[in-house]
Amino acid sequence: MIEHPFLPLFNSESKILILGSFPSVKSREVNFFYGHPQNRFWKVVAAVFEEEVPQTIEEKKEFLLRNHIALWDVIHSCDITGSSDTSIRNVTANDLDVIFNEANIRAIYVNGKTAYRYYQKYMLPKTGRPAVCLPSTSPANAAWNMERLLVEWRQIGGDNQ
Repeated sequence: MIEHPFLPLFNSESKILILGSFPSVKSREVNFFYGHPQNRFWKVVAAVFEEEVPQTIEEKKEFLLRNHIALWDVIHSCDITGSSDTSIRNVTANDLDVIFNEANIRAIYVNGKTAYRYYQKYMLPKTGRPAVCLPSTSPANAAWNMERLLVEWRQIGGDNQ
């Protein structure tokens, strides 16, 4: 059983919440979200907000907070082999109240079908708040190139105003 190694990123100004499934091995090593250099998350969200791609963890935190984005994962702990979402078993979900109690979240997005499936199963019954499933930015989602990802991910830009 592996526990999520880091806290959610948000503040009282956060308006949109983006949830992944569970941190990859690389993200767990660097102790921050989307730490694998091949994951396109940072490139996609930077393009949505027409900003430079943040490089350091500090720049990434500043970028998210400046754009009113809260970031966390659906899963608090699970059994997982490497970074493979398909190997996830024995899930315990995170408690989103820690974010909802502090921030006025207007929209919830999930990064990929695995995060969406676990959100629907564990979080929707508790929150009663639907989430929009966006295509995964993972390099494993090779069917979606940057251009296609951006078309779908641009909707997050309208919810942070």
